[in-house]
Amino acid sequence: MNKDLSPRHLQLRSMLLRRWKTQGLGPGDKIESQNEIIKFCDYSLITVMKTLKDLEAEGVIRRQVGKGSYLVKTPWAEAHWRIGFFYNRDIVGGGIFDNAFYTRMVTAIEKGVVSDGHEFVLGSFTHGAMPTNLWDALDAVILTGITDKTNTGGLSETTSQISLIDLFTDDTLFHSFRLDFASLFVDMFKSFAGKSYRYLYLDSEILSGEQAARLEGFRNAHKEVDPTAKISVISVNQEVGAEDTDAMMDAIARFQPDVICGYLHRNWRNVIAAQYSEMTKVYGFALDSEKPGFVVQTSEWMGQVLPEIYEHLANRQSAVEHHVYPAKFVR
Repeated sequence: MNKDLSPRHLQLRSMLLRRWKTQGLGPGDKIESQNEIIKFCDYSLITVMKTLKDLEAEGVIRRQVGKGSYLVKTPWAEAHWRIGFFYNRDIVGGGIFDNAFYTRMVTAIEKGVVSDGHEFVLGSFTHGAMPTNLWDALDAVILTGITDKTNTGGLSETTSQISLIDLFTDDTLFHSFRLDFASLFVDMFKSFAGKSYRYLYLDSEILSGEQAARLEGFRNAHKEVDPTAKISVISVNQEVGAEDTDAMMDAIARFQPDVICGYLHRNWRNVIAAQYSEMTKVYGFALDSEKPGFVVQTSEWMGQVLPEIYEHLANRQSAVEHHVYPAKFVR
């Protein structure tokens, strides 16, 4: 990390603005006294006094003897918000626009953000590196593609508000938005209950809380609705293993399923149809698809997600919330 060579009082100014932004403070909110600032940072009393004096001269804070200090304005805030969407490049093979699922998601988010009068930024991160310095210049960051391999330590280092898309967890420190597929598995098994169908579930090799939740939802629906049905589960890589279908096709040949469901690359439906009967039903996770599957309408989904993000931005001191949205089983 590059050493900050700016004057000490400017370093402290930057640190205080970051702190107040992260805390979600607004005009009229009380801030720390100079003695309190000295306690939590490594700056001298002279530096603290100069920094507060400069901030008061700029009109950022107001100090009243015997009453304390208060924010007057927030330099980091503008009339519009800067909202970024960042995806994990390590799991999206070939980039986001080679992936139909993520392309539709980012298009829906960009359209919504810009239509609402805000600024949109698109970027990426990797399992090992997150551009937290860039995120500091944004008001909110929406992240997708976090898995068990992702180092999430950087999330707590940014002043930007973090929202996680499609992440299954109840103990995260950040707002999250995920899709409910468990109920769709129930709908699927109910649709064919009593027909002695054989179900092949394609589970993702990219391990994450969401991946595990979907597999659990499939197994639970089977036990609840049609426990006598035969099921089989195999692992696939629907991202970077799109062209490697030999193992999947061998599994299909051995198991002879009536239903294939789960994580599918967009090209696999045609590969399966070319070798097996059209009677074989194929249901993948999809956005805005007119084909059978577990489908999410992105405009409706983002129509629910973005207002929540704006509300969280307007009140950054609100409690962390985890939102779940329903998808639809299309036969």
